[in-house]
Amino acid sequence: MSTRTVIRGGLVITASDELHADVLIEDTRIAAIAATGTSAAEAWTAERTIDATGKYVIPGGVDAHTHMELPFGGTFASDTFETGTRAAAWGGTTTIIDFAVQSVGRSLREGLDAWNAKADGKCAVDYGFHMIVSDVNQDTLKEMDLLVEEGVTSFKQFMAYPGVFYSDDGQILRAMQRSAENGGLIMMHAENGIAIDVLVEQALARGETDPRFHGEVRKALLEAEATHRAIKLAQVAGAPLYVVHVSATEAVAELARARDEGLNVFGETCPQYLFLSTDNLAEPDFEGAKYVCSTPLRPREHQAALWRGLRTNDLQVVSTDHCPFCFTGQKELGRGDFSKIPNGLPGVENRMDLLHQAVVDGHLSRRRWIEIACATPARMFGLYPKKGTIAPGADADVVIYDPHAEQIMSAETHHMNVDYSAYEGRRTTGRVETVLSRGEAVITDREFTGRAGHGMYTPRSTCQYLL
Repeated sequence: MSTRTVIRGGLVITASDELHADVLIEDTRIAAIAATGTSAAEAWTAERTIDATGKYVIPGGVDAHTHMELPFGGTFASDTFETGTRAAAWGGTTTIIDFAVQSVGRSLREGLDAWNAKADGKCAVDYGFHMIVSDVNQDTLKEMDLLVEEGVTSFKQFMAYPGVFYSDDGQILRAMQRSAENGGLIMMHAENGIAIDVLVEQALARGETDPRFHGEVRKALLEAEATHRAIKLAQVAGAPLYVVHVSATEAVAELARARDEGLNVFGETCPQYLFLSTDNLAEPDFEGAKYVCSTPLRPREHQAALWRGLRTNDLQVVSTDHCPFCFTGQKELGRGDFSKIPNGLPGVENRMDLLHQAVVDGHLSRRRWIEIACATPARMFGLYPKKGTIAPGADADVVIYDPHAEQIMSAETHHMNVDYSAYEGRRTTGRVETVLSRGEAVITDREFTGRAGHGMYTPRSTCQYLL
């Protein structure tokens, strides 16, 4: 039995168009779009009709950077795949791409299998995986080819965290050379971790232990230096490069310069860098620990360069780097030593709303909102046009969004499994009302109607965004 749904009367917004249109869904896919009031749209019949009058009809968000259940600093990210994907749905995100982790001395396959086991049967929305490559060797390089064939087409490396995830320049170059051959995309955490560790040691020796010093030792120049180095290594390898969680003016400048030279270099930033700052890290009574993440929050003046980069397309994607740790019992591990505070912020539920606030505030157009939150991450990571747009044949991942509803963000009302909100008390305009994932209502008029296990693993093609 085929199930038909019609969404009537909304303003359909994609990365390229805005149109008052009705949307016909058959089973799990979008079947047709027709201007509201036309004979074609009026002729549609369906078992379910959703009235979107006065609302936006937008593609489900694609969050290309999350860390559910990530082991870090002797603890684990507090969101499971079940709680984290449910929170994603509440925030209008219908696809996440999480990171499977290779442990040093183990195979990529072992890490991928472990993450598949964590997620299988648990997710409320669809998901895929990137692969964190912690141990580059000949076997790892061969495995990269196999993973690309299977639909795991992106590999993350770290210039930070010596002794944990760190890769040296030689390992990075080898992985980039391999990705140039197999079509994979290298994602880079670009900070000079070796130099940062020296600054951490020196700060602690001076008795500088509060959370604000996390931001002071992870200097913007060391992000810029690593970004520059990663770009040059990618250029030598002839490989594309995607730099994650860009936070600093100087790093944006490195990306812009490379793109002006015609290189396949891309950048992602996150809501925390657009809306928070070192002022938060400096909050008294250890409250600043809530805002410890890497790359760190920067002084407020860096935000202008990030917004400008998003408008000029020197930054292409906004993801969350959602990696929540509770303040009580987890962030508190770093009392008296900022270097022991687990790195990460909650945000998977907040991204679409914060970026809509950016539309309200005049930083972005509505179409650019959809481009950086839905369409480009889908294209960047081989999911388009199945994900990231509203078009015939696309998955029916659709959000009915009320652009006028006001809300106050708070840990009291969010659905992420964490005991604080990074945006506590922030007033925003715009709110998710109903969310369809492959045609199934997972949020219905502000109530969760989804289920664990609805979300499907989604293999990906290679990057569709190359110059």
